[in-house]
Amino acid sequence: MKSTRRLLPLVLSFPLAVFASAAHAVQPECSDSRTVEFTAEAHRAAANNLAIADLYAEQSGNNLATVSQQVNSSIAAALETARAYNDVKIQSAGTSTSPVYSKDGSKLESWRIRAQLRLETQNIAAMSELLGKLQTTLAVSQISMQPAADTRRQAVDGATVDAIHAFEQRAELIASTLNKHYRIRHLNITENGFRPVQMLRAPMKAEFSSAPAAPAPLESGESMVGVTLSGRIELID
Repeated sequence: MKSTRRLLPLVLSFPLAVFASAAHAVQPECSDSRTVEFTAEAHRAAANNLAIADLYAEQSGNNLATVSQQVNSSIAAALETARAYNDVKIQSAGTSTSPVYSKDGSKLESWRIRAQLRLETQNIAAMSELLGKLQTTLAVSQISMQPAADTRRQAVDGATVDAIHAFEQRAELIASTLNKHYRIRHLNITENGFRPVQMLRAPMKAEFSSAPAAPAPLESGESMVGVTLSGRIELID
């Protein structure tokens, strides 16, 4: 029994010694004093090969049923015309009905109905021709040009490669100036937004005429897409 009592303290102290050694061996992965954070940017031009147009039919009158019929007839005629253009996607963008009151707000004087359509296509020539026809009965509220999804993605991919190369070049410059080598510790890539080219902001009223419809002038141009790459490098000997 005496020998057992002598060994017990040694057995209990052994795990503590191992834990202390393990804790002493843990070291930080890298020191903040040896890291550098910076950013690199790159941009690529993307062709505005997607045209988007918003059009609407609007009528006002005392008889709600009559006004509704007028608007519906205009929209139905526009849809019939647009169906001949297979490359143009057309969809309803909503209909709103609003009461119009007298100036003192005491009397309902008339009704106003507005129905909207949206056109989208990568066939710019078809869009131009179709808009020329629809503007004889519908008003155009906005036309914008922007890169199609696949076109924008290709430009972003190219800008990403450029940004990575720019980051590597700057990292090499920093490290070589300090007579060090480096390794990348963290990278974060952010795609910068782009602003579509607005061809028309103010509403364009429909012009009723018996003359042949003239194509609407559209200029595609380009949009710049960008990528920002932020990261941290560790300087090593």
